[in-house]
Amino acid sequence: MRKLIFLLFLMTIAVAGVEAADVVFKASAPRTVAMGDQFRLTYTVNSEASDLRVPELSSSFDVLMGPTTSTSFSQSIINGRSSSETSTTFTFILMPKKDGTFNIPPATVRAKGANYTSNALAIKVIPADKASSSSRAQAQQQDDFEDKDNGSSASAASVAKNGVFLRVSVTPRSVYEQQGVLVTFKLYTRYDISSVNPPKFPEYDGFLAQEIEINNPQWVLERYNGMNYNAAVIKQTVLYPQRSGPITIKGSKMDVTIRVRAQRKKVTSIFDDFFDTYQDVNKVLTTPPVTVNVKPLPSGKPAGFSGTVGSFTMSSSINSNSVKTNDAVTIRLKISGNGNLKLIKNPEVSFPNDFEVYDPKVTNDIHTSTSGVSGSKTIEYMAIPRYKGDFEIPAIRFSYFDTSSGSYRTLTAGPYKLHVAQGSGNSSNAAISNYSDKENVKFLGKDIRYLKINNIHFMETKDMFFSSSLYWICYLIPAILFIIFFIIYRKQVKENANIALVRTKKANKIAVRRLKNASKLMKENKKEAFYDEVLRALWGYLSDKLSIPQANLTKDNVEAELSKYGVDENLSKEFMDVLNTCEFARFAPTQASDDLGQLYDLTVDAIGRMENTIKK
Repeated sequence: MRKLIFLLFLMTIAVAGVEAADVVFKASAPRTVAMGDQFRLTYTVNSEASDLRVPELSSSFDVLMGPTTSTSFSQSIINGRSSSETSTTFTFILMPKKDGTFNIPPATVRAKGANYTSNALAIKVIPADKASSSSRAQAQQQDDFEDKDNGSSASAASVAKNGVFLRVSVTPRSVYEQQGVLVTFKLYTRYDISSVNPPKFPEYDGFLAQEIEINNPQWVLERYNGMNYNAAVIKQTVLYPQRSGPITIKGSKMDVTIRVRAQRKKVTSIFDDFFDTYQDVNKVLTTPPVTVNVKPLPSGKPAGFSGTVGSFTMSSSINSNSVKTNDAVTIRLKISGNGNLKLIKNPEVSFPNDFEVYDPKVTNDIHTSTSGVSGSKTIEYMAIPRYKGDFEIPAIRFSYFDTSSGSYRTLTAGPYKLHVAQGSGNSSNAAISNYSDKENVKFLGKDIRYLKINNIHFMETKDMFFSSSLYWICYLIPAILFIIFFIIYRKQVKENANIALVRTKKANKIAVRRLKNASKLMKENKKEAFYDEVLRALWGYLSDKLSIPQANLTKDNVEAELSKYGVDENLSKEFMDVLNTCEFARFAPTQASDDLGQLYDLTVDAIGRMENTIKK
């Protein structure tokens, strides 16, 4: 009986939780589809729902099926608290009638006695890939040609030249100094990619680079040069040129392994007619160098211009126009807009000479996106008036070069009039030094020590500390310690001058720190992040230990370098096996091993043995 009451109580809580939850009605569909391809239009409600009303679809799409309705229910008890969730899904199977971009208006549904509206969708329909049939025919002919010689094989030559490639786009190509340039590396493929080696991107000489964080590259259907590809952005960077003239961005390199179908002409089994065989083909993808034309900033720079380029606004405020002596006056200046905000110099605020001025406090709210670096920079200037009176803080000026108009602009804030009344304390007793040098106030009568005339005691010369043995020892010990410290310091300076030696000594420490982070990710069961961190630890360790830039590291030259340092083949092979396992798991997570602990132990053991072998 108690169990039944407890069960009813849990069900009551679950129902109450469902009733209290907010209803979410969401529509989803692919952003891009090709003519002749079917796709799903799905409406999902996190509740029981009915009476779905969708907009007219037949004008742009053929409705092949739908709506089909499915309902799911889940319930869980965590830490004694019960929660449940009901979800209703309505699915349509559509096929586009023509190419273009089509908007699907919001749909409505009834749930929990009320009507709810979904989000709208925009679907881009691209033309069918007319070259697909001819490409398959060419690939088939190539396979047949190779079958005549080898029975069944696949090579880089059997992959169409435009079947997989890496493309770099730079926009715009002609800019002013300090104007943002967006560099995008995008991978296009018509094949299944099984693995990707770490790309080698160029060094941006002559630019200040701001990376755009890409956590999980998303594959989308994209049309390029009359053919349809699965495309994914793998790297985006906003560059700010630091000098005028043509600046070249060097090419990049990327090794991928793609899976292609190998057709067999020789039938050895009845199953060969029904099943295809697949082979992995290695492909090296490169991008050509790109030149950006950087124009110098025009003449006529206004006074106070510090090289800021972009589009900005400025606002300011003062905490009060009437204060008392020794009370703080704060001017808050906020610069917002698009441009390299990190390089903006703080505008100058001229406080009266009788004010004690402090260093400004700067707060940045900056983010990087495909439109460049944008956000705001807030500067707080604080000063303290020491004398009463009426003062004026001159206007604050900020000059920048506006890229949209191609001209210089100056923003102003203020001026501010300030009334300072007499505060607590007697200012006539204060002898104030030059506050522009930020010295402290010294009060007369408290900074002078008077002569003492009572209770005087005399001491014999032999009992004095001055000129005693202890006196000279107190001088000698610091001198000896200083000499020892100076010798050690010069030795460290000499060692630190050898950058390669410093990197070699710190290689193990950096690798251990990254492996600790990998251990934490392993405990949290974040597999992809775990493999990524182990890869960083391995490649970073090899780069530091062998004194080779990470961009120049390959598996071939690593094995050659390890052999030069006397590393045996078994240890070298074990190191390479760990690298291959991590890279395979990183780019093919569904086929990766789940034994993260064993891989972690192998990595720690390999680095430890490597550290004992290579002594530098």
